[in-house]
Amino acid sequence: MIDQDKDTNYLEHLSVLRKSIIKFLIFLGITFVVAAFFSKDIFNFISDPLISALPTGSSLIATEVASPFLTPLKFAFYLALFISIPFLIYQLIKFASPGLYFEEKIYFFPLVLGSILLFYLGITFAYFVILPIVFSFFSASTPENVMMMTDINLLLSFVIKMFFAFGLAFEMPIIIILLLVSNAVTVSKLVSARPYVFLGCFVVGMLLTPPDVISQSLLAIPAWLLYELGIIVGRMLIRNKQ
Repeated sequence: MIDQDKDTNYLEHLSVLRKSIIKFLIFLGITFVVAAFFSKDIFNFISDPLISALPTGSSLIATEVASPFLTPLKFAFYLALFISIPFLIYQLIKFASPGLYFEEKIYFFPLVLGSILLFYLGITFAYFVILPIVFSFFSASTPENVMMMTDINLLLSFVIKMFFAFGLAFEMPIIIILLLVSNAVTVSKLVSARPYVFLGCFVVGMLLTPPDVISQSLLAIPAWLLYELGIIVGRMLIRNKQ
């Protein structure tokens, strides 16, 4: 009898999870359909940092027959995906919240909201700060006898990678807070690791940005400051918990 009850509860949880995933896919589909109507405007907006940095006489190109049609739709899909992520997280929260204790909910919901806001902040920072600098660097580095003409598919791949990289990099405070609240590390260990984290931020910046000090610093310094912010907020949460 007990095994039957466990099987029934398990199936009910799977059913709830399935409904949550279906709702997310429907929301994503509707968002994509709406974004598809503005796919050209979305493409023009995303490609504007590169267009502004291109030398006179240069332009974007499409090396595949269907690229002029498909690439703007791909941009629209990724935009719809970015917009739909909070809805997915909301559905997962509804699924997981019945199994959380009251004290866990106190930390869980603010951290989820903070992670969403920081992810969007990282994307915004990448678009308005990083991409103009990166594209200007590439444009200035082009030899005189070379015409810089970027394929729109390669532009899509590069921009999406940068958005994800900076969106995830801005999750640093959430990661630090989770480690501290779960007692996986202590504040003293994080403080003692500052020199290594500072160096690591510049190494990551060197890998994700062009090989110039300005671009590396634009990723490394915010990441390091977010690390310090995570330590400060985590220390406050630990004191309140105690």
